[in-house]
Amino acid sequence: MDRFDAMQAFARVVETGSFTKAAGTLHMSKTSVTQLVQQLEARLRVRLLNRTTRKVNVTADGAAYYERVVRLLADMDDAETSLSSASMAPRGRLRVDVPSPLARMLLIPALPAFYARYPEIQLTMGVSDRMVDIIGENVDCVVRGGEITDQSLMARHVADLQLAIYAAPSYLQRAGTPTHPREMEEGAHSTVGFLWSRTGRALPYAMQRGEERIEAQGRPLLTVDDGNAYLAAGLAGLGMLWLPHYMAKPHLTTGELLPLFEDWYMTPMPMYLAFPPNRHVSAKLRVFIDWVVELMAEHAPVVGRGNG
Repeated sequence: MDRFDAMQAFARVVETGSFTKAAGTLHMSKTSVTQLVQQLEARLRVRLLNRTTRKVNVTADGAAYYERVVRLLADMDDAETSLSSASMAPRGRLRVDVPSPLARMLLIPALPAFYARYPEIQLTMGVSDRMVDIIGENVDCVVRGGEITDQSLMARHVADLQLAIYAAPSYLQRAGTPTHPREMEEGAHSTVGFLWSRTGRALPYAMQRGEERIEAQGRPLLTVDDGNAYLAAGLAGLGMLWLPHYMAKPHLTTGELLPLFEDWYMTPMPMYLAFPPNRHVSAKLRVFIDWVVELMAEHAPVVGRGNG
């Protein structure tokens, strides 16, 4: 039995709650993972996991052992990193998941500069607005707008997205230009709805002007669950939409979008970078996080309370 492989297999089973999921993230067969954990238990002469047909639970002894194993694996990784001089040149594959507009408009255009600094990092970038099972899908980190509701994750506050309401000139020519946010729910006006994966529903538009505060739900003719599709619908004149400034900026310059309700204020949307709490933050992940923070400081700097 390779003790390193056995400890790594055990830790991943604890993190994923499943031998099958652990095997997938380690690129091993379920049988191999099961045998490694069994051999580890035999060597330690203690049961680390309770197994049923539906789930795997860690025992009290297993939980205590897991905490030590995580620290040991992190120390081993640090030792290898220092000996291979990877701390000077981070290397290896990094799997991340980011919102589709952020990838298209900010991250991917800036990647040449990232690779100029870190040519030995290979990124696998999931581009979506869906909920991602970070541990189950073996994702190193995700970038998401809105508060992080999963309290089991570590999160770093990397940006505050300034929000406003916009519409295409073609829409305003057809429906007229509203002067008050309440008009989003009246007359011939419509909005484009965005379906948030965390809640499965569209969020209302919360706005403030002086002491006046409102929440307008809008009347969506079309509701989508992807940021790029949402923007495309607004550009096509299908309705008013609220956007982060970085998404609207290039289309304001060309006149494809026009701002509405400019005397009203919308609370900025925080953006977080989240990663598993017990997973060692490797050199490659650390430099990626720092790069995202640096990039967002240019386009959407944090103006509120940080986290993580």
